[in-house]
Amino acid sequence: MVRKLVLDQVNMVVGDMEAAVAFYRLLGLDVPDRLPEWDAHHRSTELGDEGLDFDLDSTVFARQWNEGWSGRKSGAGCVVVFRVATREEVDEIHADLAGAGYKVQQPPYDAFFGARFTVIEDPSGNAIGVMSPPDPGLRRSTTTPSA
Repeated sequence: MVRKLVLDQVNMVVGDMEAAVAFYRLLGLDVPDRLPEWDAHHRSTELGDEGLDFDLDSTVFARQWNEGWSGRKSGAGCVVVFRVATREEVDEIHADLAGAGYKVQQPPYDAFFGARFTVIEDPSGNAIGVMSPPDPGLRRSTTTPSA
């Protein structure tokens, strides 16, 4: 089955947020400060005209949106996220891949940011997220991660 997948975001899970922000700013990315209570856990910048998000997330925060996050020995790593057109497609893709024996890090669920979301490992152990467009009616607040 051929599906229309859109590369939506790359989440770099980092062990030291300030060091990561300094590196990516020096590289040339505009990584803005946001809310002080979130700056240690999540930063985001949009790349290109297609709305691709490049996010930096703390290891603590990554465990809030991906219960199976283990990362590398440092806890850091990367999650590549693809967007599909519907919430149902997230569940279908999860069923197809899990049914084929691929390891599930995060079963499909309605995430706090309003999207249906799942994370499955590719054959090399890379984390691949699949999410629906967010539904504003399903957004809910979350607390700032504690260290």
